[in-house]
Amino acid sequence: MSNNPLLLYLHGFLSSPKSQKAQQTIKYCQQIGFGNFIKIPRLTGGPAETIAMINSLLEAQDKGKLMFIGSSLGGFYATYLAEIYRAPAVLINPAVRPFEYWEKHVGEHKSHYSDDVHVVTKSHIDELRNLFIKELTKPDNIMALIQTGDEILDYRLAVEKFKKAHCIVRGNGNHSYENYMAELPMIFDFLLSRIGHFER
Repeated sequence: MSNNPLLLYLHGFLSSPKSQKAQQTIKYCQQIGFGNFIKIPRLTGGPAETIAMINSLLEAQDKGKLMFIGSSLGGFYATYLAEIYRAPAVLINPAVRPFEYWEKHVGEHKSHYSDDVHVVTKSHIDELRNLFIKELTKPDNIMALIQTGDEILDYRLAVEKFKKAHCIVRGNGNHSYENYMAELPMIFDFLLSRIGHFER
């Protein structure tokens, strides 16, 4: 088992490890000497397949040194994984109840960053519902960064969901989350403090 810390960055629907926030996170990790401890998997399958892949990825990992950053749908996955692994997570404009509107996504969709084609089926709606965490048992492990200008998701749902967690609401912005780079020092202070890792 690896005794090193591990940060998993989980991108959003139709996004990629090549997304701007993913690349900014990698760059920041490299700047603080954390470059060897971040992984950004390609999330191209359905919800159940995605979680199974992540669980397999984490088999050899010290669960006490595990951290997540999740954006949009990746934030929904990170909420579930943080609860299951009792690990800290930072959520960026997270999806809260995607199963309530996922039927409109049924069909084929091309990734924003590659030729990957995402196939959404009706069974994925139930898979998302099965991953829903109704109540956080360790809200202190969660930081949610939410911008009111999110044009894709209703930010108020995330504010309500994470009101007992570390919920930070920024005015305006957009779904991609403006000025993400400026939040990274705070994000890493939060995550690293939760695993007792302060080597900066």
